[in-house]
Amino acid sequence: KVINIASLLSFQGGIRIPSYTASKSGLAGLTRLLACEWAQHGINVNAIAPGYFVTNNTEALRADPVRNEAILARIPAGHWGEPRELGGAAVFLASAAAAYIHGVVLPVDGGWLAR
Repeated sequence: KVINIASLLSFQGGIRIPSYTASKSGLAGLTRLLACEWAQHGINVNAIAPGYFVTNNTEALRADPVRNEAILARIPAGHWGEPRELGGAAVFLASAAAAYIHGVVLPVDGGWLAR
């Protein structure tokens, strides 16, 4: 099992972070390509795409009252993700329950993409 860490920006353009967006979009494409090539060998390749999580990387966004409010207004779950909320997706993709799942980029985003 291969589980890459993508991002919401694998699906969206983002603002002010072109290199991050390009790399995460590329990782989503690489995940799908490797899934196509390696599935015949019994290797699952998938990715998790975290949404807005409480990390050092998002500290400035959370500290900016305007951006923080705008982000929270779009997350149906109503809060920034906590790192512990990623574990279930990783355990699932690594388990036998995901044996027939190949090339998926699974958003873990509190519903962000549903909006």
